[in-house]
Amino acid sequence: MALKLPSGYALLGALAASLALASCATDGAARPKAEAATPTPKPTPGKSYNHDPFPSTYKPYPGVPTLITNVTIFDGEGGKIERGQALFADGKIVAIGQTVQAPAGATVIDGTKKYLTPGIIDIHSHLGDYPSPGVQANSDGNEATGPVTADVWAEHSVWPQDPGFSRALANGGVTTLQILPGSANLFGGRSVVLKNVYARTEQGMKFPGAPYGLKMACGENPKRVYGSKGRQPSTRMGNVAVDRQTWARAVEYKRKWDKYEKDGGDIPTRDIAMDTLRGVLAGEILVQNHCYRADEMAIVMDMAKEFGYKVSAFHHAVEAYKIGDLLKANGTCAAVWADWWGFKMESYDAISENLPLLENAGACAMIHSDDANGIQRLNQEVAKALAAGRRAGMQISDAQAWTWLTYNPAKALGIADKTGSLKPGKMADVVLWNNDPFSVYARPEKVWIDGALLYDANDPKRRPVSDFELGQPGSGDVK
Repeated sequence: MALKLPSGYALLGALAASLALASCATDGAARPKAEAATPTPKPTPGKSYNHDPFPSTYKPYPGVPTLITNVTIFDGEGGKIERGQALFADGKIVAIGQTVQAPAGATVIDGTKKYLTPGIIDIHSHLGDYPSPGVQANSDGNEATGPVTADVWAEHSVWPQDPGFSRALANGGVTTLQILPGSANLFGGRSVVLKNVYARTEQGMKFPGAPYGLKMACGENPKRVYGSKGRQPSTRMGNVAVDRQTWARAVEYKRKWDKYEKDGGDIPTRDIAMDTLRGVLAGEILVQNHCYRADEMAIVMDMAKEFGYKVSAFHHAVEAYKIGDLLKANGTCAAVWADWWGFKMESYDAISENLPLLENAGACAMIHSDDANGIQRLNQEVAKALAAGRRAGMQISDAQAWTWLTYNPAKALGIADKTGSLKPGKMADVVLWNNDPFSVYARPEKVWIDGALLYDANDPKRRPVSDFELGQPGSGDVK
């Protein structure tokens, strides 16, 4: 049975039907009795998903075997198939090609003049932490009380009923997103990766097996926030000094715990913030670093070598085009905008060719939103960057550009073995577009997550709406 969402129900107040389904999907039909539950393992600080005190309860919604035919396919890894066919069943991609046989009873959809892609992955979002309505009471994305807040976790602020989630699904084809703390702090805390599904709790959205991230920031934000309070850091050199001192503490913390776990003895004092940094030093938590200027990104990569960690991705990275070779050499990705710039000094040296220049340099590059509206049109943002590159003489194919939306962010999040491309065995996170997805006229027609149809533009029961859209054209309530 496929999920059916109520038509015309308010997401914030009348989600009973869909949330009941979410309850079944995420909690399971039967729970073990308390006395039969598996004992909680002994915590090992830093081991972020070997022991997670807030484990994922995500369970896919039920889907049906589905075959899409006669469709143009971008496989997410740079491949394109004309007049293609795609089969998925039991939540997984089964086969992609031009001659795929449907099993008996499968739903067959004609994709003539349409496009099929992996679901979009947004590596930089604050949905749920800064939900709609955007009021101070709901503003929970930044613990701006000190420059080092590695102890906070973004997931503990996520409000699953944020209508931004359903907008990103229906308007943008976004199936996975990373929720990050804000950028006031040098160490902002842990991020969390979510599947974009309906659930009562963030644990019910939590991407199973995805590594945590550590949000860091450099540049203007931390020096402005804390310098204005008359405390360190108030300069860029202050930023680096606090970073290095914090990492030095983390190295010593890790040494003590490693020794204890090997040799026993007195248990070291537990520090929740240092647990996160120890996880980074152990390679289990991925650094996601807010940074604009090329020189600062180079300094951060040197600092990472000093203390023995790696930056998974620089976010915003307005000047990444200047150091594509350094990013490639360090195995560090850049998540950028198409043309968002000029709102502060460190964002001025921007060019529209940033993404294609990074691609030409062989670096791992991707688009990101950092915005509740931008997340709904990331395909158009890539189209702008792609067009700018072509005007500058860089002939990058549409299929290759789609890696900026799915496969590369999956790599930077440590989940490329599970999603991000249409390869057999991966999660069936799939979008059927009604047009060329790089057209301004393109909209998702259908969106599947783990093979379950969660959005269908042609079915009012699968077009989620909220209190903010009720009665608007296209919501299902106005003809």
